[in-house]
Order: sequence, then structure tokens, then C-alpha cells
Amino acid sequence: MTASKYSIEITQAAAAAAEEKLAENPVALDVSEPFALADVFLILSAKNERQAAAISDAVEEKLQEMGVKAKYREGLAAARWILLDFGDLVVHVMNEQEREYYSLERLWRDCPVVPLSN
Repeated sequence: MTASKYSIEITQAAAAAAEEKLAENPVALDVSEPFALADVFLILSAKNERQAAAISDAVEEKLQEMGVKAKYREGLAAARWILLDFGDLVVHVMNEQEREYYSLERLWRDCPVVPLSN
């Protein structure tokens, strides 16, 4: 099973919105095979908590324009690791230190990378 065309489309839109807020090191992984609850994980880095909040706001705003609402949000108060669950897409906006420590890319290394540009 692979990520749907729709999942890839919203992932690319979310990544573009994040990059406008200077998100760093965007990586999208097709987790549809091992993880039945979502198709794609989008992992982004932020230099500080304020930037992480701005990135997550931009992603939510862009996807809302596309008719996609977040089903769940976590970590907004501390803003060191913000998780936005859009169903088919789960966005992780992480402080650089948390991203290095938890190393989600290593944990999901068997999953194919989703291209972030058309």
C-alpha cells in the first residue's frame, strides 16, 4: 500500500506553507504500510518555540483553505514538538534538539520518502 495522491498533495501544500515560515529540513515519509492510521508523516524543524508555533499555524491555515481540518493537536503550549493530525497526514514540527534526540527519520527509515515538490 502506498500513500494516496490526495495525501501527497496535502503533504506538499503543508511543506510549502512551512517553508514560507522558514521551516528547516523538511522530510515526508510514506508510513501507509506499517502505520494504518495515516499515509504520511511530515517532519519539520524549527529553531525556537515561536517559529514552531508560526510554522504549525501556517500549515493549519493552508490546509484549512484546502478544506482539511486538523483532527488533533498536541504540544502547542510548550511548542517544542507540535503534532498536527490531519488524518491522512501527521505533521511533526520539532525543535532541533527534540528532532535530533527522537530521530523519527531513523525510527521510520524503512518507509519511502515522499517528494515535496511537484
